Parts: sequence; structure tokens; C-alpha cells
Amino acid sequence: MWLEILLTSVLGFVIYWFVSRDKEETLPLEDGWWGPGARPAAAEDGSIRPFKVETSEEEIQDLHRRIDRVRLTPPLEDVRFHFGFNSTYLKKVLSYWRNDFDWRKQVDILNRYPHFKTRIEGLDIHFIHVKPPQPPSGCTPKPLLMVHGWPGSFYEFYKIIPLLTDPRSHGLSEEHVFEVICPSIPGYGFSEASSKKGLNSVATARIFYKLMLRLGFREFYIQGGDWGALICTNIAQMVPSHVKGLHLNMAFIVNPGILTLLLGRRFPRLFGYTQRDMELLFPFREKVFYSLLRESGYMHIQCTKPDTVGCALNDSPVGLAAYILEKFSTWTNSEFRDLEDGGLERKFSLDDLLTNVMLYWTTGTIASSQRFYKENLGQGFMANKHDRIKVHVPTGFAAFPCELMHVPEKWVKFKYPKLVSYSYMARGGHFAAFEEPELLARDICKFVGLL
Repeated sequence: MWLEILLTSVLGFVIYWFVSRDKEETLPLEDGWWGPGARPAAAEDGSIRPFKVETSEEEIQDLHRRIDRVRLTPPLEDVRFHFGFNSTYLKKVLSYWRNDFDWRKQVDILNRYPHFKTRIEGLDIHFIHVKPPQPPSGCTPKPLLMVHGWPGSFYEFYKIIPLLTDPRSHGLSEEHVFEVICPSIPGYGFSEASSKKGLNSVATARIFYKLMLRLGFREFYIQGGDWGALICTNIAQMVPSHVKGLHLNMAFIVNPGILTLLLGRRFPRLFGYTQRDMELLFPFREKVFYSLLRESGYMHIQCTKPDTVGCALNDSPVGLAAYILEKFSTWTNSEFRDLEDGGLERKFSLDDLLTNVMLYWTTGTIASSQRFYKENLGQGFMANKHDRIKVHVPTGFAAFPCELMHVPEKWVKFKYPKLVSYSYMARGGHFAAFEEPELLARDICKFVGLL
């Protein structure tokens, strides 16, 4: 009898292990064509062309005329940023933009790094590619793809790039030196927008994978937040053998652990929550439920009718600035809603903020950038295969305390079983590379050092 019980127990364990183990599924590596019309019979031009950001007097004068004609609605008394971007503070931003902001100077700053374009799946894809100026002797720089999100741009990475490509000159260890590739998502900035429906994060992941192959990299590291986190996750799901390491500062996770939140406050250790998790997640009603409700209105619009609001924002630089900069206020720190100026200049300069806005304004890409929401989130809950596939490449995660929603380590590990590094960051919010470049650079290097 005991032998039968033992054999039954062993068999039950084997069946349980087989059923519950992580299945290493991958996303299919398909193909696409996003240019206008039918795909041509001729092979696509795979050349890499230098690109330079340019401006003109006409472009600047048109911007100034539109700012001069602005009509603002007075804010309510003592409203601060609780109703959105406060128009009293907006007057200061517009005065600076109109009279002091030097777009030509910022164009020169943008051109400090080498820009390129190449044609992939019918679209001109823009990217910057920065190599170490003086790599240490015997050191082979590690290729690192960094992907931005909305309403950001490749410019978010301008302050972290030198910390990764030339760490010694910036007081950091040169144990890990990178060459950094920062592409613009199709329909953002200088990357051409799709002419067809369906260009989502998976298609973008495939395009960026092809970009890395075209640059000669068969193995590389990837890093991202916001949409960049999802795109990089999809790359890891699609071609795991080519990804040496995945580093994220945001995660899109549908996790059974979320259901434990209501009990987690009473029994945190039982559900794997640390004291820091408790501080960042509770009180749940305020820090998660109400916070997500307050900050997700834009998402519903962009997941359903992006082109409608896109018409207004593409026609008005003032409306565009208010729409974008409001996110740089509340997504950097939700408590900035309580400040008259939204706390914008506590973490960023107006030059940096307006440069990011100008990348949307001068390229006319706000509507096409917003379509990315409908393409990715407009099909319904768990509608995409990648939502259900785990990521089986070494992963590092930086948990910035002011991110839109805190994701505990146990939740991250559910989606990314090979999580090797999870860091509670000292400060910072959603735009990590833009706001806290040194903290993020150090965490990337720590993660790579563990592999």
C-alpha cells in the first residue's frame, strides 16, 4: 500500500510539474508592409542613410503666429493642476516658448548625436546610433537598444547616453560600456507613420529587430519604459536567442497576484509583498484605484478615437504643449497636481520639455503617435497573444517610486521568470531616463553585471 501511495505521489508531482511549468513559447517572426499601396515586387532598399535635423525661418514664424493667436480659458480659483494644465502657468510657458526658446540651438543639440534613416517594411525608420568615443583597451562595447514611449521621444535618452557610452568621463565605472541605438517608433518624430491599420507593438518589435540585424548585431541588450517596455518585451518574446538581457522600468502585466491586493494589506508576507511594496501600493483606493482613474482618461480617447483629438492637437501648438506637458507633471510625481506650476521645472528645464513638444509639432506626428494606443489596446482585454506569453530571457527591473502603478517583484517574476535584478529606486517617476539618467544608468550596469 505504501508503495502505491509513493508511486501515486511521484506521478502526481510529475503531472503537476509538467502542467504548471513555464512553457517557453515565442511570438512568430512574421513580416509586414506598412507603406502606401501594395508591396512592390522589387527588393526593399536596405541602405542606412545619414539624417540631419533641420529647421527654417518659416517654420519658426508659423509657430510664433499660432502662439500669438492663442485663446486661453481662465482657470478656476485655487485649482492648481487638478483640472489639468493650469492656464495661468501655461502663460509663462508660452511666453518663454515665444520669446526665449531657441529652436535653432536645440536643433544643434539634437544633431550632436549621429542620426540615420533606413527603410524597413515600407517605412523610413529614424534612429540615433552613438558609439563610445574612447572605449577602454580590450573592451568590446555592448550594443543596447533603448526604446521610448508616449508622449516622449528619442530625446528622452540624450542625458543617459553619455553615461552609458563614456561612463569614465562622468564618474561611473567603465566595467560596462555600451553603444546605444535609439529608434523612433513608427509614427513618432522622424520615423514614418504607417499607411495601414495594424501596426502595433509586435510589428514595431519586428522592425526594430530587423534594424539591429541591419546594423550587424545578432545579439544585443534592450531597455525600455512605457511603450518601449512593451516593444522590448515583444522582441524578447519573438527572438529570445538574440536578446542577451532585457531591462525595464515599466511592465505591462496581467497577473493573478493583482487579486491578492485586498488581502495583501493584512497578510503581506503571505503574498510576497515587502514593506516597500506596502508603502507604494496602499492605501489601495488612493494609490491604485483612484490614481488610475484620474490618469487614464487620455488612454480611453486614444484607444478609441485618436484621430479626433489628433486634429485639434496637430493644429494648435498651445493645445499640444498643454496636452503633452501635463503628463510630464503628473506622471513624474502625482503630488505635483497640488502645485500651481505642476512641478514641471523641479525636474526638467523648459528647453528640454519644449524640445520634446517640438519633435511632435514640427513633424506633425501627434495623431499617428496616438494611433499606437488603438492598435495595441483597442482590441479588448487579453486579445493579443503576447499578453499570455512569458518572457524567458534574463530580465532586470527598476521600480521607480512615482511610476503610474507600482509593480511588486513577485508580479514581475510571473511574467518574466528569469528576473535576475529587481531594484527599488530611490526617486523618480515615469520618464526615468529623462528625469533620473544616472540612477537608471547605474541600474542597467548593475543588471548587465549580474548576467
